[in-house]
Amino acid sequence: MRTEKELEGVTLLGNQGTTYSSDYTPEVLEVFENKHPENEYVVTFNCPEFTTLCPKTGQPDFGHLYISYIPREKMVESKSLKLYLFSFRNHGDFHEDCVNIIMKDLVKLMNPRYLEVKGIFMPRGGISIYPFANYGDEDHQSLVKSRREAMFSELTSKI
Repeated sequence: MRTEKELEGVTLLGNQGTTYSSDYTPEVLEVFENKHPENEYVVTFNCPEFTTLCPKTGQPDFGHLYISYIPREKMVESKSLKLYLFSFRNHGDFHEDCVNIIMKDLVKLMNPRYLEVKGIFMPRGGISIYPFANYGDEDHQSLVKSRREAMFSELTSKI
């Protein structure tokens, strides 16, 4: 079991007075200590209800995000991630921008070994957009390249 000291930075989990920001709020993200930093393992978040706004029309856009990472010392707390993603609800940006912003915010927060964000957005005007952004430290550059190539191959093979 985790100690109170290990949970000091986790303030949102279990908090009944949670507020939902209607503006982009990266400062809501919280981390906790990885108890297994010597292991390389993958953590994946499946986020099927991501919403944001078109920066030009203000129309809502709906997407399914997958966020996967190999942690180092810190890990993102899931409720804070949920609130962070919710904060995009009234944020006007293109799909590609949202995916890259999320990736950069999580890299800055955790300093993971590897992290990727994949977006599968519902069609608007008959076109679906599937942005993918990834990051890897010096030891994981081959993974960065292979995952990006795999994503490209996966999507272009459907054409």
